[in-house]
Amino acid sequence: MLRLDNRQASLWESVLPPELFEMSEELTKIDRILNDERFFTPFVERFYSRVGRPTVPVATYLRMMYLKRRYNLGYETLVREVNDSFTWRLFCHIPLNKRAPDDTTLIKLTKKYGENTLDELNDALTLKLKEEKVIKGKKLRMDTTVTEANIHYPTDTGLLADGIRVITRTVVKLKRVGAEIGSGFVNHTRKVRKTCSGISRLLKRRISKDDAGLVEAKRQLIEIAKKVVASGREVETQIEGLGEKQSAIISRLAEQLEGWIEVTERIVEQTEAVLKGRMSLPQRVVSIFDTGARPIRRGKARPDTEFGRKVLIGETDHGIITTHKVLKENPGDATLLKTGVRGHRRLFRKRLKAVATDRGFYSQDNEKWLKAGGVKQVGIPVRGKASKQKRMEQQQPWFKRLQRFRAGSEGRISLLKRAFGLDRSLMHGDQGTEIWVGQGIFAHNLWQAARIM
Repeated sequence: MLRLDNRQASLWESVLPPELFEMSEELTKIDRILNDERFFTPFVERFYSRVGRPTVPVATYLRMMYLKRRYNLGYETLVREVNDSFTWRLFCHIPLNKRAPDDTTLIKLTKKYGENTLDELNDALTLKLKEEKVIKGKKLRMDTTVTEANIHYPTDTGLLADGIRVITRTVVKLKRVGAEIGSGFVNHTRKVRKTCSGISRLLKRRISKDDAGLVEAKRQLIEIAKKVVASGREVETQIEGLGEKQSAIISRLAEQLEGWIEVTERIVEQTEAVLKGRMSLPQRVVSIFDTGARPIRRGKARPDTEFGRKVLIGETDHGIITTHKVLKENPGDATLLKTGVRGHRRLFRKRLKAVATDRGFYSQDNEKWLKAGGVKQVGIPVRGKASKQKRMEQQQPWFKRLQRFRAGSEGRISLLKRAFGLDRSLMHGDQGTEIWVGQGIFAHNLWQAARIM
């Protein structure tokens, strides 16, 4: 049963000095903002039910998630700090005679509510600020960044070792729960560790990637991986032979085993392709635990390869992020301009009068589309050599003002990464990253709204 709020005061709150319950100005303003019923609407529409055990109140969950992202706390630390603080308890609407929700409960709720609920919460906050005339939405600046996946640096040998390890680990678990499963499976993890140690010693000598010893070690890992995959397939056959005798645990582990085998086969194929000289692999796997993560090379003066997902961020006046999108591949910025503008216009209709981005978003088609849509000032520098007319336009005061406005998006992205966790997603997969980014942006918008209101 969905509960929206729990404002019951305990006897202790009437006995203790009121000074213990004085919240900071920031938390007072955010509490006032979140009291708006529109923030309950996404939960009521998706999860309302009159049966079952009462859930954690939505008001409590939203406030605890804000504290988590505002102060970069883990779930266990968050619960401990809320239980120990009078003001945080008051902010989260938790009476003194009750305990904060368990960390595992908060994790399950985060996955249950999902990324679509967070998108609706961000839209509700933006519309609230628009209705109260805090923001106007006439200007929009956009930029892209990368939210890295929580993975180690990918190497062919490291990925092969990961695949062998997780397949072996899953089969060992199956052996424990089913006596007839995995009887002929051979554990190769010790041999893999010795091979990886030999590779580490070779790399310390600063050898080239074509060194004969290094290539031979890779081939050994490939052969071991193929044997482990073949043995894993035999284990799957044994599980299928159980028929209706499969328990829920065996079925769950069998599903995991299938996934590990498939991704390990892909890693074997790409490693063999690299040994044959094929270095360009569009669908390269960079992590066995997050197969959707992509290698992204940013167009900077000193380009570094980052492993994660590209994120488009659109920001209006007063630093409120009105639109964002987590992208599954690495499309060019010029293809993303229309997506960002449409996301902003969903909330502000025809108010948009000026758009500012860097030159990566420029194309003649984009410029014509913006002007046809009523955008009077397009502050996007031309790529390459500009015509005389474009040079004169880019010298205009309004264009320079828009470019100064655009430069603020760099600082905003830096703030999101440093203070709100957008530098690295601690949740795996496309859906996990969307939830992580959505939470961070919602917490940022709440924090920024408290500053400007």
